[in-house]
Amino acid sequence: MTDFLQILLVGIGDGAVYAMLGLGLVVIYRSTGLLNFAQGEMAMFSTFIVWTMWSLGLPMWLAILGGMAGGFCVGALVHQVAVRPVGDPHEKPLAVVIVTIGLFLGVNGAAQLIWGTLDRSMPPLFGRGQVTVFGVAVAWQKIGAVIVLGVMVLLFYLLFQHTKLGLAMRAVASNSESASLVGIPVPRLLMLGWGLAAAVGTVAGVFIAPNLGLGTNLMQLTLIFGFAAITLGGFDSLVGAVVGGFVVGALSSVMPRYITIFEKMPLAPAFILILAVLLFRPEGLFGKKQVTRV
Repeated sequence: MTDFLQILLVGIGDGAVYAMLGLGLVVIYRSTGLLNFAQGEMAMFSTFIVWTMWSLGLPMWLAILGGMAGGFCVGALVHQVAVRPVGDPHEKPLAVVIVTIGLFLGVNGAAQLIWGTLDRSMPPLFGRGQVTVFGVAVAWQKIGAVIVLGVMVLLFYLLFQHTKLGLAMRAVASNSESASLVGIPVPRLLMLGWGLAAAVGTVAGVFIAPNLGLGTNLMQLTLIFGFAAITLGGFDSLVGAVVGGFVVGALSSVMPRYITIFEKMPLAPAFILILAVLLFRPEGLFGKKQVTRV
């Protein structure tokens, strides 16, 4: 029982990081109605910015703020340079999705040109200490990830539900043409959504890098888990991203330990979960079913 609880708590800590990346995916989905396949690479790029500032002598918390600001600028620039010229994502969804796949490759290549291909090391944000929970040792880094995730969800909830800016972003995602007709600056809000998503990804990268090593492949597996999280929870639901992240983290940690076939296929639980949700409840547990008039 102790071993199971240990593995489960580790999975929940990992799931908090998957949920952070999922939040970025939800932000862009709420702004554009589309998924961003370059979200992980943008997070990796901004994490390198954090590492650069920290290696220059800045305190880690200040480097993270700087990396989030840099990530916001990268996300906004990517939208203005690569996404916006393609056209309205609601009118040309396939073209924009293809652009995000191209960005996946382009951002990764840019990171290799700037920082090289060798992995860097980063210290854990909450240190390497542990605390005993129900008789099981849990790293402060895992607990910190859950706390930071809770703060992020609260801030995004307040943004989308209690501010005019959030209402405008939701209106753009729902019907960009109607939003434009009532005076909402659609391109500016889309740019803002991309910037916020990249900034959120920075935090996820900071939690992942100490364990995996900061390299250009840092977020590629994590992005799959992030997609699984929002598929389960709902593409447009912040709460769904959190719940989905925890479930995916727990399953991905527990199943390879107790089911032999998954030992060499750590991504299998995520893919099976994605397939099952898409087959039986495509909108996710907390997502809203799309209703269209014929």
